[in-house]
Amino acid sequence: MKILVLTAHPNLETSQINKVWFDTLSSAPDVTLRNLTQIDGPTMTFDIAAEQAELLSHDRIIFQFPFYWYSAPPVLKAWMDQVLSYGFAYGPGGDKLSGREFLLLISTGGPADSYHAGGYNNFSMDEFLKPFQQTALLAHMRYLRPFVFHGMARATGDEIEASVLPMLQHVSDPELDPAVKQARLLRELEADPEKAAAVS
Repeated sequence: MKILVLTAHPNLETSQINKVWFDTLSSAPDVTLRNLTQIDGPTMTFDIAAEQAELLSHDRIIFQFPFYWYSAPPVLKAWMDQVLSYGFAYGPGGDKLSGREFLLLISTGGPADSYHAGGYNNFSMDEFLKPFQQTALLAHMRYLRPFVFHGMARATGDEIEASVLPMLQHVSDPELDPAVKQARLLRELEADPEKAAAVS
């Protein structure tokens, strides 16, 4: 599985957790990293054909970013507006990304308990991320469970370091897609009639 990570951070070098994740992913097998802020320059203008070619050459697409005002930094929005174009990602003939997997890799400043009904932010992360989920669905991609690190406002170096292995395991897990996991479980049941009988 080939993984493309599109990192959107206004200043990755000054970041705490996103820089750690970026550096870790840079040495991971079958992972391509693209720092969108570095690629686009100050104009947020992208080579659409080149960006689309990158998408088409990978199986899993990951957006990595800090959660800003319940959304992504402007550079990622600019990339989406330009690259996920009509006739490519949606609309007539816009099925070029069909079957690819889509995953969000996010850090938030607030703690996890602030993202729920009655909490400081009132809504869950799943609710805040609905626009990204719908983007994936419109582009015929399979939306996977995101990886979210909460509480960066008070995170320690040890906590940041402890996030690295779970992050790597999550973004590279081939069974994040429930259909993939279910297919494996069905194969195992078919190969073991006794287990299948016990389940039924």
